[in-house]
Amino acid sequence: MGRLEATLRARRDAGRRAFVPYVTGGYPGVDTGLLRRLAAAGADAIEVGIPFSDPLMDGGVIQEASAEALRAGTRPKDVLATIRQATVDVPVAVMTYSNPVYRHGIDAFLDAAAEADVTGVIVPDLPVDESGELEDAAAARGLDTVLLAAPGIAAERLAEIGRRSRGFVYCVATYGVTGARDRLEDTARELVEALRPRTDLPLLVGVGIGSPEQAAQACTFADGVVVGSALMARVVAGDPDGAVALASSFRSAIPT
Repeated sequence: MGRLEATLRARRDAGRRAFVPYVTGGYPGVDTGLLRRLAAAGADAIEVGIPFSDPLMDGGVIQEASAEALRAGTRPKDVLATIRQATVDVPVAVMTYSNPVYRHGIDAFLDAAAEADVTGVIVPDLPVDESGELEDAAAARGLDTVLLAAPGIAAERLAEIGRRSRGFVYCVATYGVTGARDRLEDTARELVEALRPRTDLPLLVGVGIGSPEQAAQACTFADGVVVGSALMARVVAGDPDGAVALASSFRSAIPT
């Protein structure tokens, strides 16, 4: 069990709920200071995106942030350097896509991640059927490979995801790409309830969590939330202070 999973399990087992903010690495303003401020705002872990030119899971806000980061010349090593230099006291996971991982080579990518004190890896376009090599290599370095579960997945596939994921299971709240929604979809509860008897891992809901009220609602049935687009929208608008203030509002709304 890696540090990410141990942290989230401890929080869950204490009857508390986790708040995991996401930010896009390499975007102007997403620096060591912002990571430290998110940790100080009450994040239980932080997810940092490594930008890729075809972020197929992501909606407009994160697509824009990823494109701008790439235009600025951001490379995976730059994002990892920011994480290493931030030295935050909460676990940090990176989210990216298969292409950057395989282009660098799984071992080289994970070695660099481990050296940067990354504790988990999320690769949303890598299906569970093809993730074994990454899972094994990550586990050998003490890194948790977080797998995603989406609405409509067959029961046997949910069980496989629940068995093989590490850190937590990323429960995709709704059909479609990332982006804040006006309401929490019923599919979020249905997915968590379907997974609950199939895994002992913490179950965190992400994709579409648009407000602190929605986060609090999700935490009535899930073990925590991942919030990205709502925060990055503030950063993209040139208001990183507003992103930190919103993160504090999410933390205050989530049961502690």
